[in-house]
Amino acid sequence: MAKGHRSQIKRDRNENQRDRRPSAKLSYARVSVQKACFVLDAIRGKDVQSALGIVAYNPRYASTLIEKLLKSAIANAENNNGMDPAKLYIAECYANCAPTMKRIHPRAQGRAYRILKRMSHITIILDEKKEA
Repeated sequence: MAKGHRSQIKRDRNENQRDRRPSAKLSYARVSVQKACFVLDAIRGKDVQSALGIVAYNPRYASTLIEKLLKSAIANAENNNGMDPAKLYIAECYANCAPTMKRIHPRAQGRAYRILKRMSHITIILDEKKEA
């Protein structure tokens, strides 16, 4: 039988399983998941310098959000984990659904159309390249 209180046992177990890779997350971004994924698919697996170049010249609105998020993840890796920015690459990047704002647009004969303003949670996880 394990020693300690149940919450302490869970805390210790979760601490061992926690992902130590540097990451950054943007919650409630006012862009749909589909539109964010166009940019995320373009940078997935790339090193951070080429990814910054891709998002800098991408005309989509989501690329400005992802550029700031990527710079934040690089700063987290450098300051919190002591990693070299030259060796970093994008290990994972994804967008999940956030709550949708529902708005009403008036139409003819007293009817109303619902407008869905979608949001997303965008996450970028970096990792260092392994030397061969």
